[in-house]
Amino acid sequence: MSCPIATSAPSTARRRNLVAAISFVLGGSLFALGAALAQLDLATLPTINVTYLVGGFFFSTGGFVSILLAQPHQRPWRSAVVLFVGTLLFAVSLVAAFAEGLTPRQSNGWIWLPDILGCVCFLVSGHLAMLAVGDGRIRLRPGETDWWVVVVNQLGSILFFLAGLAAFTRPATSHALDVGLVNWGTFAGAVCFAAGGVIQAFDTPTPTRTVV
Repeated sequence: MSCPIATSAPSTARRRNLVAAISFVLGGSLFALGAALAQLDLATLPTINVTYLVGGFFFSTGGFVSILLAQPHQRPWRSAVVLFVGTLLFAVSLVAAFAEGLTPRQSNGWIWLPDILGCVCFLVSGHLAMLAVGDGRIRLRPGETDWWVVVVNQLGSILFFLAGLAAFTRPATSHALDVGLVNWGTFAGAVCFAAGGVIQAFDTPTPTRTVV
């Protein structure tokens, strides 16, 4: 997420920004890989779950480092905190996915609910970030690198949310509402976050400007 630099050392800010960027690239790439493996039936469920879990670790790392990049209690800082909370909710869902023999109600409670709440956190975080890069308003600023990162990530958040809705398990069938949307929505959303991380890596933070 887009954050004003909290530290006065430009080298520290650049290093943290790069760590966050790489984390989002790796997290997004692994989520995209997991979704592709699931949709194309190219791997076992445990392998897919492990792929997602490792990807979730990198998402959480990126979220935490984003907090360190922000000035405390400012809008970008709140955006980063909400994002990090979202990654922790994803982690609950990803760990619960390893459980076997869950009823539809248990699956929705331990896997779907944390996942959809995490998606909502990502949307809220993205909205706060949009306000941050637009000086309190939603603006078009295609000439600014941090604006592009926020927009691409927010598109990814929307796609994650749609995939999350489609993942609800119907009690009557014990299957997700739309498995295709779950996988392809997750894949496309993850690609957005990976792309946002690539763009972020080329951004140059300073102590006085907003970075992603």
